[in-house]
Amino acid sequence: MSTRPLLNRRLAGMGTTIFAEMSALATATGSINLGQGFPDTDGPEEVREAAVRALREGHGNQYPPGPGVPELRQAVAEHQERFYGLAYDPDTEVLVTAGATEAIAAAMLALLEPGDEVIAFEPFYDSYAACIAMAGAVRVPLTLRAPAFRPDLDELRALITPRTRLLLVNTPHNPTGTVLTPEELAGIAELALEHDLLVVTDEVYEHLVFAGAHHPLAALPGMRDRTVAISSAGKTFSFTGWKVGWVTGAPALVSAVRTAKQYLTYVSAGPFQYAVAEALRLPDGYYADFRADLHRKRDLLARGLAAAGFRVFEPQGTYFVTTDITPLGEKDGIEFCRALPERCGVVAIPNAVFYDDAEAGRSQVRFAFCKRVEVLEAAVERLSGLRGR
Repeated sequence: MSTRPLLNRRLAGMGTTIFAEMSALATATGSINLGQGFPDTDGPEEVREAAVRALREGHGNQYPPGPGVPELRQAVAEHQERFYGLAYDPDTEVLVTAGATEAIAAAMLALLEPGDEVIAFEPFYDSYAACIAMAGAVRVPLTLRAPAFRPDLDELRALITPRTRLLLVNTPHNPTGTVLTPEELAGIAELALEHDLLVVTDEVYEHLVFAGAHHPLAALPGMRDRTVAISSAGKTFSFTGWKVGWVTGAPALVSAVRTAKQYLTYVSAGPFQYAVAEALRLPDGYYADFRADLHRKRDLLARGLAAAGFRVFEPQGTYFVTTDITPLGEKDGIEFCRALPERCGVVAIPNAVFYDDAEAGRSQVRFAFCKRVEVLEAAVERLSGLRGR
């Protein structure tokens, strides 16, 4: 056999994800899984019934249109107008994808050439590194440092080179929970315009903001024609398994992303697209109640973690609380997380895996709070005796 490695060298070091490893550990030990960010209850019953109705009526059971069913593209356009005052043509400026993950992959493959540089906030959501690598581009981290996890715009300016092609912006930010301020967004927009950069924004937690508000970068002057905005239904409506996401942007950008996307899944989630179209039109009260429920759960888990001895960095948004384990006499988050299920029956995720500079996140551990209250209470109870184990 050839001695050449089987795995493409661009993906070297990107084996089984930490989520798969820790979820398997949760199953093997019977632990409470606060690692991977998925709810343990389904979303609104009327949305689930809309999917059932679509299946029964034959809507989407065969290949849907490549850009997405018209009903969903129209609903996405209405959503952007309703919440942000952004007008998009559903026929030329909206693209439906297999979740936000495919949207990110298609955007990277479409917009990057080998050798291009992509500046992204570190810690990264794990698919960013893989998608940039598959495009043959180079990721350049802008590190968000504890305790504030705010982007340093002077550092961002210094990272831009003639090879910089794209800024990958995630707000609300996973895993830190940082929500970019209007001033920070204006600074990023200024640099993008000054250096003629494209921007891809990952906004999947747009409706899970507990402090401040979500502001789309595309709404700023000059940014609409250079921003690919990405979101999805999974986090907002608690149907993460449906994998329905979307891209919005100027026609030329959406066309480019669609060109790559059509050779990935081509189409997906036909009946679920019709259901998500109905979900996006739920009344404002749904969004407010959903956010308030997650806010309470965030506070419950954050208080419990602090009482257990963790240093807690209170998130402004998302599903996650980032902590520091050094007050517990621990130093290595990866070792800590691998031992935690046996020590107290709880699974978490080490943030170090989201950094190029692993030392920057070495002692950070992330917990998900998108679970039932009784599950969070049980986890807090188990963690309360951590110091003695």
